[in-house]
Parts: sequence; C-alpha cells; structure tokens
Amino acid sequence: MLAFLLAQAVTPAALPAVDPVATDGRLYGHFRYGDAPPGDLVAAPPGFGIHACMLRREVIPDLTRLIAAADAALGPGAIRGLSCHRGVLRQGSVFARGGAGPTAADRAISVAPPGHSEHSTGFALDFAVRPSHGCPDAEACMAATPQARWLHDHAPRYGFELSFPTGNQQNVKWEPWHWRWVGTTAATPGAARARFLFARARASYPADPGIYPPLDLRLSGQPAPPVRASPPPTRKKRRR
Repeated sequence: MLAFLLAQAVTPAALPAVDPVATDGRLYGHFRYGDAPPGDLVAAPPGFGIHACMLRREVIPDLTRLIAAADAALGPGAIRGLSCHRGVLRQGSVFARGGAGPTAADRAISVAPPGHSEHSTGFALDFAVRPSHGCPDAEACMAATPQARWLHDHAPRYGFELSFPTGNQQNVKWEPWHWRWVGTTAATPGAARARFLFARARASYPADPGIYPPLDLRLSGQPAPPVRASPPPTRKKRRR
C-alpha cells in the first residue's frame, strides 16, 4: 500500500528501487502510523485553524484550555493552527512537493513520507507561529518568538510535547512548530491510545519538552528499544 501511495504522489525519479526500512520499522527516520478513522475527527475550536483543522475529539478539551491560556498571556489569537490532521493521501501530496532536495531521502528530513506522519494520527498539529519575513533560519527565528517560547514553557501542561526537538537523532529536522498530544496523564481520556501510537518514538527519541515518563513498551508486548536521550535533569540539591 505504501509503495502504491508513494508512486501516486512522488515522481519515480525521487524514489529508490526499495524503500530503506530500518530494523525498528522507520522509513527515512519516520515511524509508521495509520490514518485516524474519520468518525474520530472533529473540528478544532472556531478561529483556531488558519485552514480547516480536524483533530481527534480527545485533543479538543486540552487544546481549548491551551488556547485560552495563550490568549490571556499573549493576547487574543496569539496561538493558531497551521496544519492539523492530514490523511495518508494528503500527506503524499505534501511529501511530493515538500522538503529540500530531489530525492525521497532529502524530502524526508523535513516532511514525513505518506503513512509515516504523526499528522495522520489526528493527535499532532503544527502551530502557526512564524518569524518575521527575511529570517535566514526559520526554525531558530520561530523558536525565539514570544508564542514559541510560551509553547515551550507551557504546552506540556496541556498534554502537548515537542516531537522533533533540536539535536534529535531521529534524522528528522528540528520542528519547533510541530507538537503531538499525549495527555497530561495516562488516565486522560484518549491519552492511552495516543501514547500507544507514539510509544516507540517516545521511548527511542524522547520529546523535549516532553511529558514523562513515556509508555514502557514492555507493557504493550513490544520490545523496548534503547533510549537514546534522557529526560530533563532533576534540580541539583543545594550544598549545605
């Protein structure tokens, strides 16, 4: 199925003869994700999405609280959504024209191949925070905006974590706008499902800022891969 979708979305010259799937199931660094059932998707709060924004219904309560807190701290409309759920076919179109370079491997550094995007789960979104025009480094300049700094400091309080932090070893470009929802606790409605879907990614390449601890894959019957990064360090005790 993946090969068929890629063939429809990407020119043959951009694809290798055989997809280089890693031993942990990743394709060009990205884990495989299925598409969210249409019946599980609902519209984001009015005025949030710059375009149509559909997410899993379980995300909406925390997102609504995040928007309200951001509006109170930064002003009305400070935080909006640029891209929310993207189905596998839609992701194929984005992959075909996105990224830097002519090959699939080049594109995948910044755009997930269809079937391997967190957006397809309905639990991930890109916040519409953009730096000033002419900025030579979109990621660094965006991360320096008041909105991005607020998200970095407060989004985990509402169940969101940064999927691809700077310096990550997943071979995916730093994306300070891309956040996935996993719930503040495992008991939050829908959080168990989200944490299960992202279990391998969270265990192998922890988010930063993230919500800890990630799901132990041994609880789901899957082998736990080695952790390649550590949770934020605890505060050191003062010397007496």
